[in-house]
Amino acid sequence: MKIGINILLALVLVLAVQAQEEKKITLEDIFVKETFKAQSVDELRPMKDGEHYTTLENKTQVVKYSYKTGKEIEVVFDITKIPDAPISSFDKYDFSPDETKIMLTTDIQKIYRHSYTAQYYVWNFVTEELTPLSEKGAQQAATFSPNSERIAFARDNNLFIKSLKFGTENQVTYDGKKNQIINGIPDWVYEEEFGDFTNEEGFNRAFWWSPDSKFLAFVRFDESGVPDFNMPLYRGESPAMEEYSLYPGEFTFKYPKAGEKNSEVRVLVHELRSKTNMDADIGENKDIYIPRLKWTPDANSLVIMRLNRMQNNLDVLYANPYTGDSRIVFTEKNKRYVDENFLDKFVYLEDGKFVITSERDGWSHIYLYDNNGFEIKQLTKGDFDVTNFYGYDNLRKVFYYQAAAESPLEREVYFISQDEKKKGKISTKKGTNDVMFSTNYNYYINTFSDSKTPTLITLHDNKGKLIRTLQDNTVLKNSVQKLQLPQKEFFSFTSSQGVELNGYMIKPDGFDSSQKYPVLMTQYSGPNSQRVANSWGRGIGWEHYLAQEGFLIVCVDPRGTAARGEDFRKITYLQLGKFESEDMVETAKYLGEQSFVDKNNIAIFGWSYGGFMTLLSMKKGGDLFKAGISVAPVTSFRFYDTVYTERYMRTPTENPDGYDENAPLTHADDITGRLLIVHGLADDNVHAQNTMEFTEKMVQEGIQFDMAVYTNRDHGIRGGNTSMHLYTKMTDFLKLHLQ
Repeated sequence: MKIGINILLALVLVLAVQAQEEKKITLEDIFVKETFKAQSVDELRPMKDGEHYTTLENKTQVVKYSYKTGKEIEVVFDITKIPDAPISSFDKYDFSPDETKIMLTTDIQKIYRHSYTAQYYVWNFVTEELTPLSEKGAQQAATFSPNSERIAFARDNNLFIKSLKFGTENQVTYDGKKNQIINGIPDWVYEEEFGDFTNEEGFNRAFWWSPDSKFLAFVRFDESGVPDFNMPLYRGESPAMEEYSLYPGEFTFKYPKAGEKNSEVRVLVHELRSKTNMDADIGENKDIYIPRLKWTPDANSLVIMRLNRMQNNLDVLYANPYTGDSRIVFTEKNKRYVDENFLDKFVYLEDGKFVITSERDGWSHIYLYDNNGFEIKQLTKGDFDVTNFYGYDNLRKVFYYQAAAESPLEREVYFISQDEKKKGKISTKKGTNDVMFSTNYNYYINTFSDSKTPTLITLHDNKGKLIRTLQDNTVLKNSVQKLQLPQKEFFSFTSSQGVELNGYMIKPDGFDSSQKYPVLMTQYSGPNSQRVANSWGRGIGWEHYLAQEGFLIVCVDPRGTAARGEDFRKITYLQLGKFESEDMVETAKYLGEQSFVDKNNIAIFGWSYGGFMTLLSMKKGGDLFKAGISVAPVTSFRFYDTVYTERYMRTPTENPDGYDENAPLTHADDITGRLLIVHGLADDNVHAQNTMEFTEKMVQEGIQFDMAVYTNRDHGIRGGNTSMHLYTKMTDFLKLHLQ
């Protein structure tokens, strides 16, 4: 009997251990199965009547819903119901402005971060015909004209206009040529560094229809004088790159490094009636940027944004589309640089007035101007940053915006009238809120999350009443609750320099304050970025896996990061890396003073700018960091592009010490902790040159390190089994050197 009880107890113990093991997450869960990926609502589009919206479902249907009830109204388009359809699914869709047609995007082939070629098809709801946009080759950035009669698109660096009524294809430009002339599509550096704040696809189009559909304005890039950059390509799986066999191939593209020549740009206006292209006057200085064009609401003027190379002076010009004559109507200046988000927070109202965001009082706030460029009023004030502008409600006479007013870790949604008699907050949950309004502002869809709540998408009327929950990620929440994973815990501390820094930590599974744990500091640290936020963020990922494996995970946002005012954000001007790395060293010192931290086992990890910060922090921190992982790092900003680097650093000629004193390449011999450095060999953004030059210097200094390179992988280092391989390697490295 006693033996039977012992066997039973042993069996119960085994089952308990197995149950506990079943609750553990694996790298496969994260990077292969995507078990913890939060669900969203695909391709949500407000309809023009203000009473309905549509979504993409199963990549085959566009479904119409009522804002008022939240209920499905009808399936407005179903590709499976089209007889003899040439496609069986689609990835994106866009209605024509009059909603009589729908354009489907298929066969997407990535070029760079945001750009891609695709095959587009147009469905006409009146004639019930599905036709290809063009049969002469893949297209880019296809866009309806405001009158819904035409579609403009790019192909092989030239612009075209398709008449949907007659089926004709008019070629707008003829001089497009790879690595020489680009018409209507941004070059590499514009696409990467002048990102579109309002568009999830980023800045991948450089042409703009006039509101009356009479003109198509575009930027022409002459990149023939920009130096070539060559990347070797090897045989193996690689999306958007060919496979090579006996001899490695090479990918050549134009990449202007800091201080080098940029593309020369022209602004042209194509008149559809005469089929002629007119140059708009952008001034005599050729060493400038034209990051955006717009049109005034009355279509009388083309709006040209002209930014000087130092990026501290942005002129807004009005150009006559018939003559090309232009005049300056507004100028935004900054003693350091004009924030790049200004470009897409410059918004016209229906009456021709426009709204901007400016940091002129030390915080990012909204200002209202008349159509002649005279300031009417500063609409928002206070020691907080406005982080988004949603638009103006003509009926209620209020402006809607997002701000970090209650905490830099959170985002709320507010409204305010010009006379300030009407103002308030429409978001109700503490965390991160972002909204999409119906076209008449009678309804809005709120996307919310906090550190404990995965994406929650809800539909509300204008008074805030909940109409329907569109996505609550119940399955994911239940899965996370069953795992009983440790949560993010926010904290702050004051550095020895008197700076208060915000951070979070994820404590190890089964945390015991009387024990000492190895630490992994994870960070990004780049200008105006933010990793410490009360949001779901990247959700359950590698950080939680490492906490499960016994590591204490800590993330701190250093000086230079977002939502704490201009002086905090721009202190890094002319000396990228200096203050951020000092704050990482301060963080390591602070952690070493905590009773539950093993101060002899602290590592730091970062990717891209975070990889740069890993190397610089290890140099400055010395023995504070036993190990570090640097992925795709910049090792000298002399190797990085003009737009990003010069925005913060000016040119190497103007600021040589700023470039070199905080370049890891200058200090490769000062790293004492064990380093794992990683790079993708086809990284078009932060070139593998950075890692190769840095590691060669370490070799010559006799410093041992670990290294991993990934064939044909770009800056994200993903595809196939790559993520699993990389994160397994990094995990093993940490376990070897910290445990």
